[in-house]
Amino acid sequence: VQLQACGGGLVQAGGSLRLSCAVSRSIASFNYMAWYRQVPGKQRELVAGIAIVGTTTYAEAVKGRFTISRDTAKNAVRLQMNSLKPEDTAAYYCYVRDSTAERWGQGTLVTVSS
Repeated sequence: VQLQACGGGLVQAGGSLRLSCAVSRSIASFNYMAWYRQVPGKQRELVAGIAIVGTTTYAEAVKGRFTISRDTAKNAVRLQMNSLKPEDTAAYYCYVRDSTAERWGQGTLVTVSS
């Protein structure tokens, strides 16, 4: 399984970005999909996750600003990020898990300028 993340970039504070993670096969079997982020010198942290039944979880710092979604038709997981803040600057990684394995995508860099 290959994951290809895209959508990162440079944006001013208050702006929006949408990250997409294309999965190389059907996502129907993945019971959990998520986005993590990491800044240099810190541990990777969960930003948002979505279960196969649609239940979502969010880090406290992004609640109300970020929305995670699954696109079964296009085999993708997305992260809509609104009202971005400089502290959201990080490399963002998509993650998928099924009953037998987990996979990480490559990072996509998000930079929010003040």
